[in-house]
Amino acid sequence: MRLLLATPLYPPESGGPATYASILAAELPPKGIEVTLVKFSDVRLFPKVIRHVLYGIRVWKEALKSDLILALDPVSTGLPVALAARTSRTPYVVKVVGDYAWEQGVQRYNVTETIDEFQKKKPSSVFVSMLRAIQTWVVRQAKEVLVPSHYLKTIVAGWGVAASKITVIHNAIQDDSIGTVPESVQHLTHPYIVSAGRLVPWKHMEGVIDAASTLKLPLVIVGDGPEKESLMAYARKHASTVIFTGALPHKDLLAVMGSADVFVLNSSYEGLSHLLIEALYVGVPIVATDVGGNRELLTASQGALVPVSSGEALTEAIKESLLKERPEPERVRFSKEVMIENIVTFLQKMV
Repeated sequence: MRLLLATPLYPPESGGPATYASILAAELPPKGIEVTLVKFSDVRLFPKVIRHVLYGIRVWKEALKSDLILALDPVSTGLPVALAARTSRTPYVVKVVGDYAWEQGVQRYNVTETIDEFQKKKPSSVFVSMLRAIQTWVVRQAKEVLVPSHYLKTIVAGWGVAASKITVIHNAIQDDSIGTVPESVQHLTHPYIVSAGRLVPWKHMEGVIDAASTLKLPLVIVGDGPEKESLMAYARKHASTVIFTGALPHKDLLAVMGSADVFVLNSSYEGLSHLLIEALYVGVPIVATDVGGNRELLTASQGALVPVSSGEALTEAIKESLLKERPEPERVRFSKEVMIENIVTFLQKMV
């Protein structure tokens, strides 16, 4: 099989699609699947309209030589893939890891609804409506849709896609050694809290800062994003010890998470959190919000689920987690080998 893999991100860029694409590029060829990468990062330096045209041309040229296309998002790569597939007569599948229209609406167009509320409401922004229309059209045209959680399957089904066309394959931890804890974190006194992720509104890092302040515990926040400066200002005002490490190499992120006494994820939305999979991998007690795919990941012995926007419940769960024994690392359920085996079976059914 000749697979064209269209990805919005690729190492050294960070992010879930980058990690996922690099794993597929390395692991599929030994399984008899030849992979051709078309990376959006190769055209990102061009102006907006030009970059999308150039990317579409590259996808179309490679599609003519491919048996199947896999797009790793439904808009930036998904739309060019869908158009190229129609003209080249090459079937395509698309992976959906969230609602792109909702994410852009929250970050740029003052959308305040949760992702579940957003599904039932007509967007007030023309641009957000356009993004919704694009992603809906792309997934409906696809031969099949791939999602990392049963929760996201219900979201995509709500876009008018038959449930029989949606396949769930959980993401996996990338096999990696544990790196080094930054010096700023090494000097902290235990117990301390670690949280991580892109610093965007739905991660609600301010709630973690409040909980750490109430418990008088140090907090480490790993990650970067548009809310970093405002969160740093909030932390200076509301807490005594909050360390912002910025984005870290994957190995060092695992080291910091493994050094924590509790890992906290306070999101109001998660399709399937790769960070929770990584927290399970290093064997750290977890407190996470009861949203999206989180409930598919955690057992009672591995972590606690709390309601969204309940600072009291979050604080109490952190406090209780500090009294429990550390869970055993989870190295099998989300192994790379299991994921690749499932993906190979999925792709072979498509041609």
